[in-house]
Amino acid sequence: MGTVNTPALQADSPRSVANKSDRQRLLRAIRMALSIQSPAVRRNTQTFNRNRYRATGLLPDYEALKDQARQIKERSIANLPQLIAQLGKTVRERGGHVLLAAGADEACGYVRNVCVRHGARLVVKGKSITTEEIRLNHVLEAAGMEVAESDLAEFILQVADEQPSHIIAPAIHYSRERITALFKRKFQTDLALDTGEELTKFAREILRNKFLHADVGITGANLVAADTGTLMLVESEGNIRMTSLLPPVHIAVAGVEKIIGTRQEMAPFLELLAASGTGQPLTSYTSFLSPPLDDPPFALPGKGRKPREFHLVLIDNGRMRMRDDSVFRETLYCIRCSACLNSCANFQTVGGHAFGGETYSGGIGGAWEAGTGRLENARFSELCTGCSRCVNQCPVRIDIPWLNENLRNRLNSASETFLTSGILTTMTGAPEVDQPAPASKLFFGNYHQFAEWGTRFAPLANAIANWGPARSAMERWLGLDRRRSLPAFPGQALVRAAENEPLTRTEQPTARAVLFADVFTNYGLAHRGVAVLRLLRKMGVDVVVSESVPEGRAALSQGLLATAALYAQRAASLLDHYLDEGRDVIVLEPSSLAMFRRDALHLLENQAQFERLRSWTFEPLEYITRLIEKSGRKPQEFFDIDRSTVGTRLFYHSHCQQKTIGCAAPTEKLLRDIGFDVVSSSVECCGMAGSFGYKQDFYELSMAVGEDLFQQVRKAEEDGGPRALLASGTSCSEQLHAGMNREVLHPVELLAAIVRSSGE
Repeated sequence: MGTVNTPALQADSPRSVANKSDRQRLLRAIRMALSIQSPAVRRNTQTFNRNRYRATGLLPDYEALKDQARQIKERSIANLPQLIAQLGKTVRERGGHVLLAAGADEACGYVRNVCVRHGARLVVKGKSITTEEIRLNHVLEAAGMEVAESDLAEFILQVADEQPSHIIAPAIHYSRERITALFKRKFQTDLALDTGEELTKFAREILRNKFLHADVGITGANLVAADTGTLMLVESEGNIRMTSLLPPVHIAVAGVEKIIGTRQEMAPFLELLAASGTGQPLTSYTSFLSPPLDDPPFALPGKGRKPREFHLVLIDNGRMRMRDDSVFRETLYCIRCSACLNSCANFQTVGGHAFGGETYSGGIGGAWEAGTGRLENARFSELCTGCSRCVNQCPVRIDIPWLNENLRNRLNSASETFLTSGILTTMTGAPEVDQPAPASKLFFGNYHQFAEWGTRFAPLANAIANWGPARSAMERWLGLDRRRSLPAFPGQALVRAAENEPLTRTEQPTARAVLFADVFTNYGLAHRGVAVLRLLRKMGVDVVVSESVPEGRAALSQGLLATAALYAQRAASLLDHYLDEGRDVIVLEPSSLAMFRRDALHLLENQAQFERLRSWTFEPLEYITRLIEKSGRKPQEFFDIDRSTVGTRLFYHSHCQQKTIGCAAPTEKLLRDIGFDVVSSSVECCGMAGSFGYKQDFYELSMAVGEDLFQQVRKAEEDGGPRALLASGTSCSEQLHAGMNREVLHPVELLAAIVRSSGE
């Protein structure tokens, strides 16, 4: 990660690097997490993620539930002012008290005053990230009260004086051994505490005493129904139930976005929360409280019973401003399930103390941190690579990468401009709104311009790219890490190479198509594009190659939204011509295909143009599978496995965005149907993620993420020896090559070598 001068590692703690409004603190947090927390975070998040896949797979109406939940949240946020008023009226009519707090100071002041009025000396709290957001504990402790976190993970963090690393599993970064060492150090105990059971028992005995003596209980709320005032409280330990029922005073603190219209509307969220968060069919404890309750509160012998009292503190703290923001309004649909965290390869590797801020973490965390605080506090959202693996996992269908691309765009606008940025602005002709972006982002976002010249003068450009002084300059001025080898520019770009390919004409082609010459293939792995061309033509397809234009993917990933929209429109207009001719569009690079099928929705003004593009763009092997199915013949009739020069044992890694848009399965199935022995990677993302793995700031994290993939290759080769390595994405191939130091093929290269001619 370069030669950044930072304090010694042992000086860094989660609290010291929580606010990542400056770049150096973000880099320190990454180092700290990789050094100390990574194994525990990786093990725990990946367990949650595997369990989630199983649990959601058992829901017969999973997609319908997601649609239903999304509709409820959209309706609720649209009608939020009316629901707030209705909820306040409902709770007051039932005898409760309601405050709508504009910000943290008002909310904390109200809670403190309620506690002081009741002479509270001990307050027990259930897990609540909203109270973390407003720093409630500090306010109560400053007023002389003891605040006891009753959730086991929050209890651990309170003892350690750390902020949460995860939305639903705050201490996910702690191993059992670290918890044992922490408890022995803080409590000066001689108990062994060598097992999870012993640790839980130790904490339980401390917390039980807190519950029995508490004067006030404070909880959050997963949802609040405006019609009945009902709180939905979902938990795994039962501590929230005791917090809300045992003390005489119950204070519930919730963001206004938690309000929905009716109690009946809670049903889909109940099914989705547990499955999406921890992979359980239902959480261990689910409570529906419509306070104030009639049952008397608990009282120790000799201690008088006090009447029950209920307070609901609703918090704005930037939420209504988010509601009025056309982009960040979607953040308010979040139900805090953490599926986006658990499915994110970067989060799996470093957790929320690196990929997170003072309160919120993960892909969705950036928008929350910016919305409830300052934009600069969301700088950790740079760790979102746009891999899109969270998109299909979100139970309310939030487009989290789009939120982070917009955060990046707004952070770009607030960047300090340097000479290098000005030079690149002139060279690239960046739109005015994108000009303040850092030089690194202008370079990667307009890479095609530099790649075009690199390909024209390939021998010289490749020599310079491997020259030490040049690499040092690129690292300093463009943030391009010198440890990452750069792919060689081809001697001929794909478009030029295609002109030299023999054009075979058939009177009745099986299909008509155009191969989109994406930037990454055209100026990088041009031979893969040629392989697609040969493969399709041998299968009887009338296929041509388009002009090479950027489709906006690179610019989008850097938050250069105006540039991305300009490029997306240019590419869509180019392909309109071929679609008008009745040609299907074949796109080799998965990230480019994902742009046409998903991301261009945000960038193209013409919705009909996007829908046509989305419907008629295909990944090569997906397209070949369709051709084979249409022919009614078997794959073996098209491909001769005996011609394979790499054998029949394969290890295949599909690109992250390819999986999200549903194009990975056809490749795996076709290879197996032909007769190959295929082991597929199970990682969500390889860690390269386009420009991310090239950047000096993130190289070490990228390689740490990639280690999961490398380990899977090694394990697959333990029995039977080496397997040929296949990857569908350009950056995936670079990562696999970096980690394994072996040749990596695209599946089309393998199939092009074994395809039978149409006359065979």
